[in-house]
Amino acid sequence: MKIVARDIPPRVVWALEQAGVHPLLARLYAARGIRAKEELDDALARLLPPDTLMGVRQAAALLADAISQERRLLIVADYDCDGATACAVGVRGLRLLGARHVQYLVPDRVVDGYGLTASIAQRVHERGADVLITVDNGIASIEGVARAKALGLT
Repeated sequence: MKIVARDIPPRVVWALEQAGVHPLLARLYAARGIRAKEELDDALARLLPPDTLMGVRQAAALLADAISQERRLLIVADYDCDGATACAVGVRGLRLLGARHVQYLVPDRVVDGYGLTASIAQRVHERGADVLITVDNGIASIEGVARAKALGLT
């Protein structure tokens, strides 16, 4: 294993410190490419509008139709903290929107690998789902998506 030190621009560290960022955090942020305190602003107003996400309108219509038709939804999540959070938010949100049949599956990364695999798609199908929803999964799950489609999953 080779440890590579990141460049930490002193002027950036100084500027972050002058803006009120703790010195240790200023060094960490500067090493990761943060150049100004404004880049650390996580207020909701700074988020991109949801309707700018590619395909979000189609996804919303698909989910609305699935909920109104009482289709069986299954969320496939990653096991880490953001995957678990996304799964919980997804399940709760869908239920608040009226979905009556919502399940989830958190695969074992050691056994199943990462992302939506063909074997995971098979398990989703075997659990009786109509609609497969992924959260916090890789976008290169070509084989898993192909298997899900072949099984008739939306």
